[in-house]
Amino acid sequence: MEKKDVPQDSNATLNGARKVVYAVDEDGQYRAVPSSGWAVEEVVTSMAVDHYTDLAQEALNRVEQGVASPLEYHMYASRLNIATLAQATGQFQWQVRRHLKQPIAKMNPKTLRLYSEAFGKGVDVLSNTP
Repeated sequence: MEKKDVPQDSNATLNGARKVVYAVDEDGQYRAVPSSGWAVEEVVTSMAVDHYTDLAQEALNRVEQGVASPLEYHMYASRLNIATLAQATGQFQWQVRRHLKQPIAKMNPKTLRLYSEAFGKGVDVLSNTP
C-alpha cells in the first residue's frame, strides 16, 4: 500500500486514537504512517467484540447452571479463547479446558495465581461472576 492510500476513516473502535501502519513512501521505502482506522476494520472488530460478548453470556448461563467454572466467563469477557489463555498462563490447552469445568475452590493455589495474573484480577474476583 502506498502512503497516500492509507485509510483515514474514523474508526469508533479506536476511540479517537491513531495507529501506525506501514506503507511505501514516494522514495519506495516502507515508512510508518499514522492512520485513524478503516471502516471495514471497524465492522470486523465490532463483530468480534459482539461474538465474545455472546460467548461470555453463554458461559455465564453455564456457570449459573453449575456446569462451568467462572473462569470460562472471565476468559470470554476478557476476549480470550482457550489457546490464548493457555499461552498466557503457560499451561496446555487440555489443562485450561479441564479448569473451565472445575470448581475454583478445588483448584491448586498456584494455578489460580496463574489465572489471576493472566486476567489481571484477584482470585476472589475470579471466583465470582456479575
